[in-house]
Amino acid sequence: MSLLLEGKRAFVSGGTRGIGAAICEVFAREGADVAFNYHSRDDLAEEVKKKIEAHGRKALGYKVSVTDRFGMKHIAREIKDAWGSINVLVNNAAVNKPDNFATTTDKSWDWVVDTNVGSLFAVTKPFYKQMIRERIGSILNITSVGAIRSLPTSVHYATSKAAMIGFTKCLSREAANFGITVNAIAAGIFDTDLGNTLPERLLKMHDFWVSKGRSGQPAELAEYAAFMCSDRNSFMNGEIVIVDGGAVT
Repeated sequence: MSLLLEGKRAFVSGGTRGIGAAICEVFAREGADVAFNYHSRDDLAEEVKKKIEAHGRKALGYKVSVTDRFGMKHIAREIKDAWGSINVLVNNAAVNKPDNFATTTDKSWDWVVDTNVGSLFAVTKPFYKQMIRERIGSILNITSVGAIRSLPTSVHYATSKAAMIGFTKCLSREAANFGITVNAIAAGIFDTDLGNTLPERLLKMHDFWVSKGRSGQPAELAEYAAFMCSDRNSFMNGEIVIVDGGAVT
């Protein structure tokens, strides 16, 4: 049987840490050339590129903010010139700042919402237009169970992730006209820098509350993401799939 993403060209936002880095590696193992952007760590970017290339695939890394609309347009054009049009896009990059709503500052609210919601437009649009021209593509958005359930997470983070669900559902209907699917994974708590910002008390409660009895590993989500973006997942569109280790609802 062929690899899940054989011959695909993927772009992953926030590709140097946690879930994003795992997605880059698993996608490469499954046959995709992978480009990604990152915010600051050149050393991590080089590590991810080496892991992609170790699977015999091509890699490109860009130090550009996900909110930089001009920068993202430039990246999309540069990748197309080098490889051809991107046909798999993963909107993974996100930020959070643990806080109570009553003490959330204007600056904190704007940072989280502008990054997590604004990036959906800045990152998706240039690659979406390529997909429209090719009449094929798969977009996967990494949202959070915090957008669906009443959990002790920051209000601005949950708000931004709920916006991603609306983005997924609405865009999926428009995109279907061009042979493009748009789906999302609502992630539970994973062993990442972002997940580990939660209070230790909450993490211990989580391990009891979730039937798996632990946090998820980034590679576990990446494995499912590869299937969701593959041609074998041919009839799913506009869906939000929960991957959270079996949380009690």
